[in-house]
Amino acid sequence: MSAPPVPERPRPTSLTDLFVSFTVLALQGFGGVLAVVQRELVERKRWLSQEEFIEEWAVAQIMPGPNVVNLSMMIGGRYFGLPGAMAALAGMLTVPLLLVLLLALLHSHFANHPGVAGALRGMAAVSAGLIAATGLKLTSALRRHPLPLLWSLPIAALGVVCVVLLHWPLIYTLALLGGLGCWLTYRNLRP
Repeated sequence: MSAPPVPERPRPTSLTDLFVSFTVLALQGFGGVLAVVQRELVERKRWLSQEEFIEEWAVAQIMPGPNVVNLSMMIGGRYFGLPGAMAALAGMLTVPLLLVLLLALLHSHFANHPGVAGALRGMAAVSAGLIAATGLKLTSALRRHPLPLLWSLPIAALGVVCVVLLHWPLIYTLALLGGLGCWLTYRNLRP
């Protein structure tokens, strides 16, 4: 008796699909794009599972450059190799770059207006809320992670203490605590 066929996961249909998808994604996210990226790629398009998204996002964060740009290239490369990575990168950067240049021109004329300053403060608060909400949403995947939550939470809390209270540079904090987390996970996975 053979196992029932596993339905194939949705995937981008072409380089144009990748370009348009990442352009739309980039235009939705000003400030905190993690929530938008997770919703689009995992929940709406289903190109990645929640676990794959977290793994890819973790790698994208430690690579040099903007993490969402790194993620777009990783996903484009996953499905179409180098041309896919370049199409996803172009989608992430082309239209947003043109918009930012246009906004910079407008800002130079209206920067002193009190409404503009208030709008920018409001966008910062919304961005912080989006990042916090997405962080809470992604914690569900921690239940299946090999590192127990009783170890993960103290490492995360220690990271906050090191950066916020002790003012350690982020690179040292990530190297120390990330290395510790990797080592503990490896220890738990080892037979």
